[in-house]
Amino acid sequence: MQLKKQKIGIDIRDLKIAKTGAHTYLSELCKAIKNSEQDLQFEYVFLDTRLPVYTGSSKIGKLWEQVNYIFWKQITLPIKAWLTGCSLVFCTDYFVPYMHLGFTTVPVFHDAFIWEYPNHYNKYWLGLFKTFGVSAAKKASAVVTVTSYAKDQIAKYSGIDATKIVPIHIGPKSSIAENEFGAVVDHNLEPLLSKKYILHVGTIEKRKNLTTLLKAFELLLQNNPQDLYLIIVGQKSNKPTLKDDAVFEMVAASSLLKERVIFTGFLPDFQTAELYKHAALYVFPSVNEGFGIPILEAFAHEVPVLVAGNTCLPEVAGNAAIGFDPLHAQGLGTLITQTLSDPSTLQDLKQKGTERLKHFSWNNTLDALEAVFQRSINS
Repeated sequence: MQLKKQKIGIDIRDLKIAKTGAHTYLSELCKAIKNSEQDLQFEYVFLDTRLPVYTGSSKIGKLWEQVNYIFWKQITLPIKAWLTGCSLVFCTDYFVPYMHLGFTTVPVFHDAFIWEYPNHYNKYWLGLFKTFGVSAAKKASAVVTVTSYAKDQIAKYSGIDATKIVPIHIGPKSSIAENEFGAVVDHNLEPLLSKKYILHVGTIEKRKNLTTLLKAFELLLQNNPQDLYLIIVGQKSNKPTLKDDAVFEMVAASSLLKERVIFTGFLPDFQTAELYKHAALYVFPSVNEGFGIPILEAFAHEVPVLVAGNTCLPEVAGNAAIGFDPLHAQGLGTLITQTLSDPSTLQDLKQKGTERLKHFSWNNTLDALEAVFQRSINS
């Protein structure tokens, strides 16, 4: 007689709110569970709210959403988990229930930005996080994060026991990394694909350090004029403390950059994938990341990668990318020129990227998470 599998409750309310990396984490994990061909150790229960989630800009609406969020995390979610017989509740948005009704909890902390950049967050939300988020995480069986670098930073700032924090690498966004059959390229995008271009993908905000990339690109064009473009995919940050207006001001003030830098704004995944496929080089100049999923997406499309030699980025890229000082624009410009002019280096980076990518998949992430869940339940 086969023993009944224990249940893991996964909070999926955040799919209605999260963007960029946090949304990718939760959506890809759910996809891996639903599509898994492996024998999973647990039965998974997806826990969601029936109430509408407010995502607008009204202050009253945002306040009401915070009240709803607290009520969901601390009242509704634990009751639903108890009623469905969950042994563990897993939340990918930093917050887990403080109250344990016959189950244990495991949250995901994607990075330490909350402590590193407190002025980027609403003071009431920060108070909420310190009151409920950190205290509930300390009570949890384990805390999952995405890199060893993130683990060290979280332990440094949060006071959470480092032995409880488990770094588990993640995979690329499947809808970008995998070729979609029959996807039609937008007619505005198609002319870009025939150009030789450097690519960057991500929200346009200060820590992405795009001003250094622009300076490096401008110096490159001045010292070595060539038919090369820089394409930046991503929308502006909607948070006043994060958005980087200097990026657009720099381009507007430079005749060279105005002709050679293209901002696409937000693009659907299949169009972003097309830009990856045809890129000559991917440059990642960020000064702080929790993981850096675009590195894996570039590897998936055999795009050579240059990456800032800081935070978690060398951990993710390994030997498959060339590192650089993200605060030295002239050095970056020289490196871009040298890399693009050396076919053997480009080919070597492509091959190493393909090999490096084999270490990252959402099935691997799920396997590692199940090991954490089992240890948490046993303890």
